[in-house]
Amino acid sequence: MVHQMMNTNSASASSASSKMSHTGRVAARMRRPRDCKKAARLTLSAAFVLLLAACQTTPPKPTPPSPPTAAPQIKTTTLGRYAPATLDPLRTLPDADVLGAWPAWLASCRALARREAWRSVCADSAAVDPIDVQAVRRFFTQRFDAWQLLVETREGAPTGNEPRVLGVTDRGRITGYYEPLLLGSRNRDARFAVPLHRTPDDLLTIDLASLYPELAGKRLRGRLVDDGAKGKRVVPYFARNELTPDRLAGRELVWVDDAIEAFFLQIQGSGRVQLPDGSTIRVGYADTNGHPYRSIGHVLIERGELSFEQASMQGIQAWARANPRRLDELLNQNPSYVFFRELPVGDPNAGPVGALNVPLTPGYSVAVDQQFVPLGAPVFIATLHPSTGAPLQRLVLAQDTGGAIRGPIRFDLFWGFGKTAGEHAGRQRHDVRGWVLVPKGLRPEDLLASRP
Repeated sequence: MVHQMMNTNSASASSASSKMSHTGRVAARMRRPRDCKKAARLTLSAAFVLLLAACQTTPPKPTPPSPPTAAPQIKTTTLGRYAPATLDPLRTLPDADVLGAWPAWLASCRALARREAWRSVCADSAAVDPIDVQAVRRFFTQRFDAWQLLVETREGAPTGNEPRVLGVTDRGRITGYYEPLLLGSRNRDARFAVPLHRTPDDLLTIDLASLYPELAGKRLRGRLVDDGAKGKRVVPYFARNELTPDRLAGRELVWVDDAIEAFFLQIQGSGRVQLPDGSTIRVGYADTNGHPYRSIGHVLIERGELSFEQASMQGIQAWARANPRRLDELLNQNPSYVFFRELPVGDPNAGPVGALNVPLTPGYSVAVDQQFVPLGAPVFIATLHPSTGAPLQRLVLAQDTGGAIRGPIRFDLFWGFGKTAGEHAGRQRHDVRGWVLVPKGLRPEDLLASRP
């Protein structure tokens, strides 16, 4: 039941101790008998003076404690767990949401129908009347089992000892994404000066799954360098701040008029660009430089520039437009960089093609971490609507992935194309619970183990 581990580090407090010592000596001289009385008086006077001085002397300052030493790092692992659940929520799901999920399910079947685990249930979908809500509802409740998604966190333990479970939760995080519209041109000019880039020729993608099956689905990005006598080796590809115009010269796909919109296009992964003649092209994710994604919203929160409530997409954009001279420095805090390719526009009412290689359905497709949720599977989510705050319960399909979508209960809901979709997506940052639906008789682990 373990599909992926994520290491985190935490430090425990360490104590510092200090020692102080004080040594004193008292010396006395022997006196001759005739001086005994005089000596006695002198001795008593000296003792009194010493006692008085001792009472008035300021105590020595304590030695400051030495700086705390670094505590050993504690490794934790996050595991996905799956608990059998009922399908009762589907029986009370509003009719509109039941019918809304059906086209997304049929899209999943176009990718899943040839796989043994999904072949039968996808074939039976053809006999269902797509406008008969009871037939659609009955299909999902009779042909699937539900498994609630859980996150278990364990503390690392020495070899041979059973790791300690720190906690189990059924709560995760959901965000939103959409397909924006940018204004652009195939040629650079004074207005359109911000490039979207194709994948560079020197970007290498390394897949080690054939040697290390546990790395299936994970790819390294890098570039080849020649160290002369040391020979050739692969090093990480350039980070965002290293991708200068000279290094990407000739790889411009299209030019747009807004650096902020171009950056958020990289986060969304796909969008449309309207050209000066009124025509529209679609651009989609082609590859990445391989560096980890870092949220600039979190950067602004850490710096005290925005509160958590303000750090929505809209809030970040407002900050960027108010601070244009600081924009490049902020964007470079995220070392990840996305390259694009031009795609057919196709059906303007359909979304872009996701990781499952089928078009996304607005409001009913989600990006997931495919280490924990089978790509193509139905998922029931319970969260809040980003714009109204009302409870949002919906059957969606796991049809996409994302660089920032990591963990068993981590979803990114696709809201569609245009301004309204962007308003919803930009405000979607809520807790969520999730249940994955799998064909009867199977477990989520069975599907994850057989994924290509």
